[in-house]
Amino acid sequence: MRLADLRSPELEALLAGARTVVCLLPVGAVEPHGPHAPLGTDGLISDGMCARAAAALATDEHVAAVLAPAIPYGVTRYGAAFPGAVHIEEATLHALVCDVGRSLGHQGLTRLLIVNNHFEPEHVATLDRAAGTLRESGLHTAHLRLTRRAHVERLTEEFRSGSCHAGRYETSLVLADAPALVDAERMRGLAPVAVDMPAAMRDGRTDFLAMGMSEAYCGDPAAAGAAEGEATFAVLAQILVEAIRELALE
Repeated sequence: MRLADLRSPELEALLAGARTVVCLLPVGAVEPHGPHAPLGTDGLISDGMCARAAAALATDEHVAAVLAPAIPYGVTRYGAAFPGAVHIEEATLHALVCDVGRSLGHQGLTRLLIVNNHFEPEHVATLDRAAGTLRESGLHTAHLRLTRRAHVERLTEEFRSGSCHAGRYETSLVLADAPALVDAERMRGLAPVAVDMPAAMRDGRTDFLAMGMSEAYCGDPAAAGAAEGEATFAVLAQILVEAIRELALE
């Protein structure tokens, strides 16, 4: 169920029903994803996993998931050397998530799960802080961090390697949901680029060029495929369903 598609009486009936309702808030960023993948890749992935998790719970007797419209912008400085990096400040993102969360809470959607697929450290930290602020406001709020080891170990080899910006992992997911947005011919001609992004960040390299990503990607996008993307989405959706059930118990 997409919140924006519901009519007001439908939302009222859902909230009055027997199921515990968890609202999903997808978050992404607008930034370069190589010469082949769309600028909105992160938000597309967040929305895709939320849609699948909500569908998986459609007939559940105890829990329902409602998918709020995505927040498309994020803290994104690393890709500033390339066209398409649209950055908002940490304070702006924090205020936006908190304002949306409080408003949803006032409407009766008091359980909010933030779902993010843009992993720039300052962005992730801001979402953590926003979740904490909303909890202090009395709302049941959580931020699903896919970079936690327990989640990382369930995802693909490329994701585990940390060399996965617009590579095989992300490009496969886009191919599964929006193949027309991928320049497949360009993708097939891209050579693998090995960059351990977490290690590079720890070394103080805070932009794609300094990391050795001369075309704003790392990993192996040429090896991407829709079937792999769909399989990965299934894992992501299962991780999210587990987080939804956990939040529903609060």
